[in-house]
Amino acid sequence: MKALRVGLLTTAYLFASLAFASPASTLEQKNKNIEFSINKAMEAFQVPGVAVAIVKDNKIVMSKGFGLTEYGTSHKVNGDTLFGIASNTKAMTAALLANLVDQDKLTWQTKVIDIIPEFQMPDAYVTREFTISDLLSHNSGLGLGAGDLMIWPGTSLNNQDIIKGLKHLPEVSSFRSEFAYDNLMYVIAGEIIAKITGKSWHDHIKETIFQPLGMNKTKAAFSLISANNKNVARAHVPLDGKLNVVGGNFLEQFSSAGSVASSVNDMSLWLKAQLNKGAYGKDEKLFSERQSHNMWQMKTILPVSDRATKNNKTHFSGYALGWFVKDYHGVKLVHHSGGILGMVSKVVLVPEENLAMVILTNQQSGYAFNAIYHQILNEYLELPEKNWVDFYHEMSKKRKAAEKNRLAEVAGNVDKNSRHSLPLKAYAQTYTDDWYGDITINYANNALTMQFGNTPALHGTLEHYQHNTFVVRWDDRTLEADAFVNFNLNPDGSINYATMKAVSRATDFSFDFHDLKLKVKN
Repeated sequence: MKALRVGLLTTAYLFASLAFASPASTLEQKNKNIEFSINKAMEAFQVPGVAVAIVKDNKIVMSKGFGLTEYGTSHKVNGDTLFGIASNTKAMTAALLANLVDQDKLTWQTKVIDIIPEFQMPDAYVTREFTISDLLSHNSGLGLGAGDLMIWPGTSLNNQDIIKGLKHLPEVSSFRSEFAYDNLMYVIAGEIIAKITGKSWHDHIKETIFQPLGMNKTKAAFSLISANNKNVARAHVPLDGKLNVVGGNFLEQFSSAGSVASSVNDMSLWLKAQLNKGAYGKDEKLFSERQSHNMWQMKTILPVSDRATKNNKTHFSGYALGWFVKDYHGVKLVHHSGGILGMVSKVVLVPEENLAMVILTNQQSGYAFNAIYHQILNEYLELPEKNWVDFYHEMSKKRKAAEKNRLAEVAGNVDKNSRHSLPLKAYAQTYTDDWYGDITINYANNALTMQFGNTPALHGTLEHYQHNTFVVRWDDRTLEADAFVNFNLNPDGSINYATMKAVSRATDFSFDFHDLKLKVKN
């Protein structure tokens, strides 16, 4: 199979010159070039299935599937295949709030505590000043992915537990000063919507967005998909060159932050409404043109590298309300990506060109969707020819090699002659964290195992690393989230507390082990 893959790629490269047309290419030629890049990206990054829709000048010029819904089967992806869109849900939640602003049921500056009195941040001033706009802007002062272990992988905690846990999360910057991607605030945004409307977020998004736009296949969560619907993409995680099918009901507890399942046929209707600034049908509107403008205005600034300015003509970048925004070769991009275990997606709007696209995939390679959307931009913005698949393929190899070398260097510095200070059995206790809850370490057969009390999937074996640091290796290897567990001792030699940190920098940031402080439970 490996030899066959290499042969196919080689053949693809030989014919690459046929796949890139001149800037003045026709729509037919544009689509041909894009489809070539999609197939090439699937081969290069080991992606079983992709679906793509493109909207141009209020027309759907492409909406189709490529490859398979599940590796090793004959089930083909088509325009109606459902994928998890993950954080591309956030723009929909922002749109629901915009709709409520249009109805004068709240404003972007409404204080969260006026609707959810129990809302409490670590700092009293921040609690008092936190607004609806702040919920969507990723500048709360909390860290990247702070508290995500309350909702990922699937836990027994609910939204009220999340609200209670917020005040115990560590602050890493001052309020509204820095960008740090935060899912929990979007979950709370969903609670705001439920409080204002008297309906669950799931029901409200169905009635306010899906049904009016005709997004009839789209569901607010995977668990709402009919068991009879077999046209659902399965997620895949590559391990040691082999694809592993994973997951089931993805991101149920992310709800308003990331639980929607949709297809490119349905998402193309959402793209049209976005480009039309909320308008759809004859005279209907999801939200006003004014709110469209508000949602596309930068709220939190992101840095721009010299390389981005030189190569992509990017001079500004930031986060708006449910969307990232930046300039790219002279036009403004409004965009977002979404990622869950084994499945990633991308939505890009180019309002000045009346152009939009959505890319859904059933493997977790962001390199694939990046290559595809940049190729689409090349075609429609008539930019200089560039082989984006090769570009991202090289980037992927370099980053993997760099992380492999880093881990090897770290391993080389381990004191292999060190011993843990206490007998293994002494580490076996129940620990508790103020925002997460209980985590238990058990001892049996001269080995330690760890179980997160609210997260069944987080069960693994502790291996001694050095001194009083262990590594927990999770039973489910597709999580790719092994973590250091470091025990801090009291002067008398008893355990004071334990901390955790992901071993690899490639670990998804939603495994925010570093935010835990595990105290021995009395």
